[in-house]
Amino acid sequence: MKKILMRSGMSPLNNFDPAHIASTNSIGGNVGNLVYAYGIYRTLTTEDVMIVPDYYRLNPKDADMINANYDGYIIPLADAFRPDFIGHLERYAELINKLTIPVYVIGVGARTPFDAQKGAKYEFDDATKKFVKAVLNKSAMIGVRGQITSDYLTGLGFQEGVDHMPIGCPSMYSFGRDLKIRDTNITKDSLVSINNSRLSPDNVLNFIDRSRHEFGNYYYIPQWLKELKMTYLGGPDLPSQNKVYPESVLDEYYTGDHVRYPVNIPTWMELLQEVDLSFGARLHGNIAATIAGTPSIILPKDGRMRELTDYHQLNNYWGPDITEDTNIWDIIEQSDFHKPEKVANENFDRFIGFLNKNNLDHAYKKTMYPKTTPFDEKIKNVDIPGVVTPYVTAPIDEQVRRWQAFNDAENARTERRVKREMAAKKNDAAKIAAYKQEIERLNKKVKFQENTLNRKAVKATLGLADKVAKLRGNKK
Repeated sequence: MKKILMRSGMSPLNNFDPAHIASTNSIGGNVGNLVYAYGIYRTLTTEDVMIVPDYYRLNPKDADMINANYDGYIIPLADAFRPDFIGHLERYAELINKLTIPVYVIGVGARTPFDAQKGAKYEFDDATKKFVKAVLNKSAMIGVRGQITSDYLTGLGFQEGVDHMPIGCPSMYSFGRDLKIRDTNITKDSLVSINNSRLSPDNVLNFIDRSRHEFGNYYYIPQWLKELKMTYLGGPDLPSQNKVYPESVLDEYYTGDHVRYPVNIPTWMELLQEVDLSFGARLHGNIAATIAGTPSIILPKDGRMRELTDYHQLNNYWGPDITEDTNIWDIIEQSDFHKPEKVANENFDRFIGFLNKNNLDHAYKKTMYPKTTPFDEKIKNVDIPGVVTPYVTAPIDEQVRRWQAFNDAENARTERRVKREMAAKKNDAAKIAAYKQEIERLNKKVKFQENTLNRKAVKATLGLADKVAKLRGNKK
């Protein structure tokens, strides 16, 4: 069986509980990362291929270990072409250049303004070039999230259709070729799902806040790791920025028992299938709703959200167009919630074509409509934790249990770290001892060679002296 390493903090087949995730950051800082990872795990797991998470470990010194144990390396990324990821891009380039196995980038985007211009220069240009060149030496083509990123790479000298191609987000292909959005009756009494990002501009934050008051019954799904800790452990709160955003567990979102934090995709899907509408400023929060078949309104605020919204025709309302007069009911009225369905088949086929170009095996080799996939059979046996509800509304015994679980997870993490450090020290000591032995061996060899050379030199000198003496005797 082939083993392929994949950049991810956890496999969907890991039944990590909230305590473990909060302690180890298995979601890479944002639970939205689980959405596109799930799509890749489900698509690429076959009877002959096992996908193994790398737990976000990035060390160029691991190259020999990776080469020896894996048949490929999948690197799915979000908006990785950005200033604060430059160091990661450079280390990935260094690692990839040392690998002898194929490397596949299945989805990557550039962080750009909402109205990104072709040919614009960014501080991450050089790091991006190093990374892309390294990957292209190990695979046929890079898959990018959308046209903005494709145009960006073209501007750096890489050819669209040869070096890179838009494939959208793998999360949109999580459940196969077809996509079906349910028809729902959206009223003031509807159960809705709300998502948000504190990085959104004030006009978007204010719109989401006033829109939630239009519904008496709603879930709020935060995504940051810090918000998982707020939900699961009751704090610490987010540093206050005086924005219209739930920064404290004393906010009505939490005290009113509206918060639901998913720690895996199956329970996230179940939650969203209960609601009539999802809206907000989170990319994967609304993609999750879309693939769950729930009507959704995404509010793109930057280039990375815009290109995926365009590529998958996600029902949207542009963030920059929101004013104080923008009304959620007007947006609902003018929405075409079925838009993503119209491009789903074409996008899926293009995605599969990209996998085929890179000679990647997948669950759709024999038919585009398998009754079940190998991944589906495996996940049936996983005991999946449910969504996390607010700590502040939990009974005292549940609060105590959560802190005990988190304390156990922290102790386990510390124990693993200590073991690694001890193993490293032991390994270093063994290396030092081996180096000493090698030095001693080499010193002996040098001494032996010196003695040999000295003997040969003496013999040669004596031989030469003898010849000289004979020559002098002959001259007489």
